[in-house]
Amino acid sequence: MKKYEFTGETKSIGTLILRRIRRISDGDLGGWIEQEENLSHDGNCWVAGDARIFENAQVSGNARVSGDAQVSGWAEVFGDTWVF
Repeated sequence: MKKYEFTGETKSIGTLILRRIRRISDGDLGGWIEQEENLSHDGNCWVAGDARIFENAQVSGNARVSGDAQVSGWAEVFGDTWVF
């Protein structure tokens, strides 16, 4: 079951287009991801604020990325990690 959806709002970083997410359960606006593979629908992981996840980076488990944080390349944020 999906936990977030894309809002239709976009942001450019160079040649990349990031899309804002919204949590389906409560409508909470999230941060920005390039593609659905960047943020798992499993666990309690979340991207919030103006945080940006792109390229092949992945956020999963109970990890949180927030503030102005940026996760990119082949980075993996997982477990109970917080990046802000």
